[in-house]
Amino acid sequence: MSVAEPRRIALFRHAKADWPDVSDHERPLAERGRQDAAVAGRKLADTGITFDLALCSTATRTRETWKLAVHELSHRPKTVYEERVYDASPGELIAVLDEILDDVRNVILIGHNPGVHGLAEILAGSAEGDARERMNRRGFPAAGFALLTVDGPWKSVEPGVATLTHYWAPSE
Repeated sequence: MSVAEPRRIALFRHAKADWPDVSDHERPLAERGRQDAAVAGRKLADTGITFDLALCSTATRTRETWKLAVHELSHRPKTVYEERVYDASPGELIAVLDEILDDVRNVILIGHNPGVHGLAEILAGSAEGDARERMNRRGFPAAGFALLTVDGPWKSVEPGVATLTHYWAPSE
């Protein structure tokens, strides 16, 4: 694959989690979260994007979200459970993206707020249609996702280089 071809990044926040008496890392999805994760998977499938790689936080709620969403996709990407995605800042997430091999074209990152929302805002130097307005108005609710395109190699991912092409939240 040429690095001149646009790359796509889906930033996917885990679905609604429950609050049982466990550590934050071990919190499972709530019933509504399980439903929303599957719906989000269908909406991701509707984009027509084939993901080559999924980078998923090791937290229980992100792993559960991904397992429910990925069943809705026509192609199951290679999945890497990455500890650094848990509780990561936008800068830490950029460092993870910068390590992706250049033969990977489309990536989905399943993570947490505020990092995922912050990363979408930081990367998006431009936006198509009303995607930025809707994201700014709605924030980045549980099970929401943003799609961004970037040109060049993964090592070139930095603030302002992406175009926000799509935004979806469960209430839409």
